[in-house]
Formats: sequence, structure tokens, C-alpha cells
Amino acid sequence: MNTVPSQELPGSSGSSGYWPRPVLKAQAWAAALSVLLAASGCSEMAYWRQSVSGHLQMLAAAKPVSDLLADPATPAKLRERLALSQQLRDYAVVKLHLPDNASYRRYADLGRSAAVWNVVAAPALSLTLQTWCFPVLGCVGYRGYFEREAAQAFARELKAQQPDLELMVYPVPAYSSLGWSNALGGDPLLNTFLNDSEADLAGLLFHELAHQVAYAADDTAFNEAFASAVERRGVQAWLRAHAQPEAGEAYRRRQLRREQFRALTALYRAKLGAVYTGPLSDADKRSAKSVLMQAMRQDYARLKADQWGGDTAYDAWFERANNASLAIMGAYADLTPAFENLLDRQGGDWPRFYAEVQRLAQLPKSQRLERLSAGDK
Repeated sequence: MNTVPSQELPGSSGSSGYWPRPVLKAQAWAAALSVLLAASGCSEMAYWRQSVSGHLQMLAAAKPVSDLLADPATPAKLRERLALSQQLRDYAVVKLHLPDNASYRRYADLGRSAAVWNVVAAPALSLTLQTWCFPVLGCVGYRGYFEREAAQAFARELKAQQPDLELMVYPVPAYSSLGWSNALGGDPLLNTFLNDSEADLAGLLFHELAHQVAYAADDTAFNEAFASAVERRGVQAWLRAHAQPEAGEAYRRRQLRREQFRALTALYRAKLGAVYTGPLSDADKRSAKSVLMQAMRQDYARLKADQWGGDTAYDAWFERANNASLAIMGAYADLTPAFENLLDRQGGDWPRFYAEVQRLAQLPKSQRLERLSAGDK
């Protein structure tokens, strides 16, 4: 899912938002359905059915971009955005050395505002995400649904079972099938993100394609930070080469605010983490948590007023902020600088960088993080 992107909550716009987006990794690969159901209990069968059917419905709705561009009935705005998407897709192959396959060569209008809705959860006194484990994918800190009502129903059920959990349900404009859908036409362009700004559309495509390059099971932070690093550096390169100066300036301004947002939330994740793992009683921890959450919102209000000209784009995030939303933010942002450092150490050579990431992905998780973090010093 930018860097941390896409949230379509009140006050945000499209995937320039702030929720992690690429979050339903290949859970709907039809050829694996029998394996998945055999490996899951009866309570999981309905979940897998909605994952598979939702993905297949999306693939069935997709039409080749080349046909839409050749059709005189295609609306002018849609034609312009599709043409831009293909320029970005070609750039991803030629300049960023991302996979040259069927993904993002077709378009589907889903008739809704999100591709999927994600559920994330964390305990009231912890920043550790609850995880769900799947065949092939391993364990991940989210659970995705193709219908918002289903996601909300699952969140209510989870809360009823574990009242101490803090939950968040949020919309996701796109996800990656890790390349497994290419035999069925590839991951399509969607109406849920096609009309984003040029920079955000570029970032989404580069990010999702990066997931097809390397994937480490059971390591959401590694996978998302790698894709976010490709996104950030790829968008910067595209804007330098192709965009109008004002587009580049708008992107830099948004990126600065995103970095300030990440820095603020990282600061309070650290403070909350120290409280949660400290010697206080649970009652005192809850009191300290309440003070810190209020202080975080006050710091945000000052940042917004003093440096952002009153921009309200992050208001909805802070209004709903809890342990779950803070924890998923960390999974997408904390390791990104280490990957950018790795790219720099490879002299900006994309194939060499990808080879190093693929090598790291094969290591045990503890060794992977140690090698990556050591290189960032």
C-alpha cells in the first residue's frame, strides 16, 4: 500500500492519503483455492470464498487499456489517465527495471471507492499488531475484505471476542497479487486510484510492481518498506524527467508533510512503547497513554497551524488514532530509509539493488533485519 498511503477518510483525497494500501497480497489466487480451503478450518472457508470471488470478479471486469484507448466512445478524461498510466508502466520497466508483464495493462471500474477494506487490531496496552496466517503468504498484520460491511462485521466480532483490542477498518485503493495473477491478465488499473495526482499514480504503480520483485513471508515491515523505497525513488526520478515543475513542487510539499507526520507518529510510538513495556500498573499505563495521545494531537494541531497553513488532510487520522493505526504505520515507514541507503550503496543500480533485497528476503527474519540495519549505519 506510498509509503503510507491511502486512506479515503473525511478530509483526505485519494491515495495521497495516509493509510497503508498494498495489503491483500495474493489472497485470491484461484488456482490455490483447494489448497487454501484444505488448510483452513470451516470458520475460514467463507473468508477464502470472498477473497477468491472478489479477486476473480475484479479480473473479469478488466478490459485491455489498448482497446479502451482505441475506442472513440472512451471519455476524454479516462483516455488521458489511461495513456498516462501506460507511460508510467513503460517507465517502470525501462528505467526502474520493474517486471515487464501483464499487470496494469488492463482497467476495471469497480463501481466503488476502494478495492478492499482492511481490518487491523492491537491490544490496548501494546503496539504489536494481531496477525493472521495464510498458506504461502505467512503471517500478516491485517485482514482484507472486498465488502466494507464484511470488514466491519469481522471487526465487531473480533471486539466481542477480545474486548481489550483496539481496531481500525480502512479502505485500500489497490493491492498486489505478487504477480500470481499475470496468467489471468495481471493486476488491473482501477477506478479507485486512476484519478490520483500524477505523482501518486506513479508511486502506486511502482510500489505494487515492487512487490512482484521480492517478498518475505511473515515480514510485513520488510516488504512494505522495500516497496515504499522503490516508490519514493521512482517517483522522484519520474518527476525530474517528465513532470512540470509545479507538479514536482506539489509532490515535494506533500512529501515533507508526510515525513513530518511520520516523525510525529514515530515519536509517540516510542513514548507509548516505553509506557507499555515499563513497570507501571495497567491502570497507570492507561492514564499515561491517555496523556500521550492527547499530547500527540496537540502537537499535530500546532504543526498544522504553524507549518501547514491549516491543511486538514490528516485530521481524520488523528481523530481515530489508536494502537492499531499507530502500529500499522510503523510497519510501513520505519525501515524505508534503510532500503534507500541500500539502493545508494548499490550506486543507484536497480537490478543490483533488487538482487540484494532478494538475497535478504531469503534469510531468517532476525538475520534479515540485522543485515539491513547494519548497512544503514
